[in-house]
Amino acid sequence: MSTRESAALGELSAEIHASAWELALEVVDEGLLDDQVPSLQRLGRLGQLGDMPTFIAELGRELADPCAEDRVRHGSPLAVQARDHARQREAFGFAPREIVTEFLLLRRVLWRFVAGRVAELDPEHVLTVEQRLNTTIDRLVTECVVAYFDRATSELSHQARHDQLTGLLHHQAFLRELDLELERAARYGHGVALVFLDLDRFKEINDTLGHPAGDRVLERLGELLRDSLRGSDLAGRMGGDEFAAYLVEADEEAGSRLIARLNDRVDELVAAEELPVHCSFSAGLAHFPDEAADGDGLFRLADQRLYEAKRARAA
Repeated sequence: MSTRESAALGELSAEIHASAWELALEVVDEGLLDDQVPSLQRLGRLGQLGDMPTFIAELGRELADPCAEDRVRHGSPLAVQARDHARQREAFGFAPREIVTEFLLLRRVLWRFVAGRVAELDPEHVLTVEQRLNTTIDRLVTECVVAYFDRATSELSHQARHDQLTGLLHHQAFLRELDLELERAARYGHGVALVFLDLDRFKEINDTLGHPAGDRVLERLGELLRDSLRGSDLAGRMGGDEFAAYLVEADEEAGSRLIARLNDRVDELVAAEELPVHCSFSAGLAHFPDEAADGDGLFRLADQRLYEAKRARAA
C-alpha cells in the first residue's frame, strides 16, 4: 500500500470510527423506515442499536488495518459478538431475515457515508474500500446466520430426543442412553438400578377431570422424577403414563429409596391439592448386573415387578 493510499484510508477509517454512534442510529432509522425491520419497533433506543456501533467501529478499523480474515475468523472476539448479537436479536423476536436486513442496511449507510467523501479518494481507493467493507460485512452476516442455524439445529436435536410434554427423554433415546450406561457399568464394575413407573387409575383421571388435567399430572410426575435424581442419573417417558429412570453406581437399595421419595412427594402434593385425590403410581425395579445382564432383561424384570405391585395395590 502506498503512503498516499494509506493516509487516505486512514483518514476515512478515523472518520467512520468517530461517527460509529451516529451511523448506527442511521441504520436503526433505515430499519424503522417503511417497517423494513419490524421488530425494531418493540425496542427502546439502546435496544435498537444493539452492537451496531461496535461493528461500525470495527469496519472503520478494517479500512486502515485490513485483516478481516483474522478479525472475524471463527472464534475471534468480533465473531463471537456477531453471534451474540444474532442470539439477542432472536430473543427479542427478530426473524433471521430481519437480522440479515440490519447488516444490508449497515452496508447502505456506510456506502452513503463513503460516497460523500469520494472526491477525496482516488478510484483505486474506492475499490479498496468496497472490497474491505464488503468482506467484513459478509463475514459478520455469515456468523449471524451460523449462530441462528446452530441454535435451530440444537433445538431440533433436543426435540428429537425429548418428550414434548414432560421434557424427559423419549422411549428410544432413553433406551440408547441406558445401553451406553450399561456398557460403562460393565467396563468399570459398578451397578445400575432401573426403576419403571406407571400411574394408577390414570384413565379415570382423564375421563373425570379431562385430558388437560391428565397432562398436568404427567408433567408434575416428570418434574418430580427429574428433581429426585442426581446429575448422573437419567429419566425418560416411555409412553402414555409410563416412566423410567436409571441410577448410576447404585446399590440394591437405591431404587427403593427413589420410589419412597417419589411416593412421599406425591402424597404431599395430593394433600396440598396440587395433584388429584387418589393420584398414585406403581413401580418395579431391577438391578444390573445382579438381576439382569442387559437393558432388555432389566425392563422385563422391572415390568414384571411393576405388574405385581399394581395388582397388589388393586387387590
